[in-house]
Amino acid sequence: MQSLALIENWPVTTAATAVVRADGTVVGAYGPTSHRFPLASVTKPLAAYAVLVAYEEGAVELDEPAGPEGSTVRHLLAHTSGLAFDQHRATSAPGTRRLYSNAGFEVLGEHVAKATDIPFADYLREAVLEPLGMVSTSFDGSPARDAVSTVDDLVRFAAEVQTPRLLDPRTVLEAMSVVHPGLSGVLPGYGHQKNNDWGLGFEIRDTKSPHWTGASSSPRTFGHFGQSGTFLWIDPDAGAACVALTDRPFGPWAVEAWPPFTDAILTELRTA
Repeated sequence: MQSLALIENWPVTTAATAVVRADGTVVGAYGPTSHRFPLASVTKPLAAYAVLVAYEEGAVELDEPAGPEGSTVRHLLAHTSGLAFDQHRATSAPGTRRLYSNAGFEVLGEHVAKATDIPFADYLREAVLEPLGMVSTSFDGSPARDAVSTVDDLVRFAAEVQTPRLLDPRTVLEAMSVVHPGLSGVLPGYGHQKNNDWGLGFEIRDTKSPHWTGASSSPRTFGHFGQSGTFLWIDPDAGAACVALTDRPFGPWAVEAWPPFTDAILTELRTA
């Protein structure tokens, strides 16, 4: 795909990207796709998938208590538990505000580890990374931000989410559907959003503006970006996903570069 070469114009030292169809076909790749990059918050979809595996295995229930009083596993996955951004303290009642919370994902990891009697890093590896052949991905630390991976590995994950084998497709459909619709909140890096929609561990584009995906991205597009200059989006209407990893922290350069990059990809996919 010619559009992927646009990463050459990004003000970064190293970047790699790829696009994968729902059937697992990689339709284009550019840059060192086997290079390992810190994922920052793109760790969260991987962690969320492991939590959903634990749910399907019967180790946890989505609506069982977890986190602050009144909060559940579902609240934690959807950033509506009321926990603060990076502190294990509640700042609002569960289900009333969309408060993006790294602490919430750390509580999730602890909750699954206690329920399964397996350290969360081991559970994530056994439940998600090994079955998908993500041999270059490592995780040791916070479920919110501490995975390291490659474009090659994340393409495998993006293909899985589009055509699930590890989870029931109905579970993935729930994960990409809005939990607690209508809640406002801050989308990190993009300010306050009136409808700050999230699913179960995945951010949903819907009508957000500004946004890190493209102007032509469908409202159903979901995924995550990371403060290490990384992103993964899946556009069900386009039938494709894109991974881009860089070695420069997220900032104004990404706000400017990412949306037209995505729009160019979608245009090429639609005209192919």
